Amino acid sequence: MPDNTALQVVPHWINGQEAPSSGDRVAPVFDPALGRETKSVSLGSKADIETAISSAHKAFPAWRDLSITKRQQIMFRFRELLNERKGELAEIITSEHGKVVSDALGEISRGLEVAELATGFPHLIKGEHSENVSSGVDVYSTKSPLGVVGIISPFNFPAMVPLWFFPIAIAAGNTVILKPSEKDPSAANWLAALFTEAGLPDGVFNVLHGDKEAVDGLLEHPDVRAISFVGSTPIAQYIYESAARHGKRVQALGGAKNHMLVLPDADLDLTADAAINAGFGSAGERCMAISVVVAVEPVADELIEKITTRMATLKVGDGRRNCDMGPLVTKQHRDKVASYIDIAQADGAKVVVDGRNIKVDGDENGFWLGPTLIDDVPVTSRVYQEEIFGPVLAVVRVSSYEEGLELINSGAFGNGTAIFTNDGGAARRFQNEVQVGMVGINVPIPVPVAYYSFGGFKDSIFGSSKAYGIQGFQFFTQEKAITSRWLDPSHGGINLGFPQN
Repeated sequence: MPDNTALQVVPHWINGQEAPSSGDRVAPVFDPALGRETKSVSLGSKADIETAISSAHKAFPAWRDLSITKRQQIMFRFRELLNERKGELAEIITSEHGKVVSDALGEISRGLEVAELATGFPHLIKGEHSENVSSGVDVYSTKSPLGVVGIISPFNFPAMVPLWFFPIAIAAGNTVILKPSEKDPSAANWLAALFTEAGLPDGVFNVLHGDKEAVDGLLEHPDVRAISFVGSTPIAQYIYESAARHGKRVQALGGAKNHMLVLPDADLDLTADAAINAGFGSAGERCMAISVVVAVEPVADELIEKITTRMATLKVGDGRRNCDMGPLVTKQHRDKVASYIDIAQADGAKVVVDGRNIKVDGDENGFWLGPTLIDDVPVTSRVYQEEIFGPVLAVVRVSSYEEGLELINSGAFGNGTAIFTNDGGAARRFQNEVQVGMVGINVPIPVPVAYYSFGGFKDSIFGSSKAYGIQGFQFFTQEKAITSRWLDPSHGGINLGFPQN
């Protein structure tokens, strides 16, 4: 184990600059492809939490009152800088998360879409006006920012998920405290420094590193008006209940178990490609990964053969090399994901491709688990029921569209799903009948573009607001309705008589 005193310690970012922690608690940060600790990150103390919130609170009035034109100029500058220097950020992500650099660049590009949407915020925060609702009376509405808002983001997308929230929150006039995952914290500091370079005033965007103490500090502090969260379902539920109990707005996006329904008329080459991409991209560490292929017979055997053939061509290794898939984020997570393969065997499923002994292009100490394919998974198995969050793809065979639909709709989650078919009627029926928030038709990972909103149904979301898009702007603003009457100077002055028309 490395000597922690020799490692770089990732500090907080508060009031426009790096801010060392007032405490001495730290957490290890690993390079997953090397399997070793390369730095540590500060874990926020109570004093750090108070300092970050105070900084955002003090910065809010001036940022709220800054002209829309000047705010928009800063947003445009941030967008340009991010686009110019996204390669730097991709390298940081790969070094701490492990995903291949091309995948990290893709993550940033999707986050950049939201930053681009945020540059058009003047149109999206306009109010409405109704003239002469009564004689000489007008009613109009304005949209104003909330104040200090907290964002709690997961390890799997250290750039994209924060970018789902903070550009919109800041453009709308709020100030932000981002609490990123302690597993890959450096991307958040890089984004904060870039925003400062773009001209963002000190204190508008702060990064508070930490664990549950930092999270609870944001949930409980009276100056924090809203919380945005992405992560597992149990934590999402905790975030929602705790923040709501303290009177805050909450958008809490949870876990998933995403199904791909394959009808007998589907293009199986397209479907196999999609299953590989959606099952094993980012090592399966994403809430929109396809983890269950629901094959309507008689297509399962042929589809499995095509998927297996493609899996044999995948190169697993260090994300900085020419590889298709990198390691998992930590040894603990790697071991947990691998344990599901044992569970599948114990439950009578057939392990078609076992990723536990994969040969890799990388250091032998890395947190490796290769793509894994499991057939005939019982729906009673934990392999089917639980979110694995790794490169494990299960196949469940069904006899009809109706049976497959019922399987999807009876699950606890409702995040994303997909259907593969050449039958337009079946696809239209599926999009209407499936109880899932994001639906793909011959598209395996139906993450909406930035001007639509991201979010699922059932245990995949808590609260009524989805991420980004129009709902994002609605979440980060509050509406005032103003009723106004300006008297005509010729109204005649005082008259104590009974009013007459």
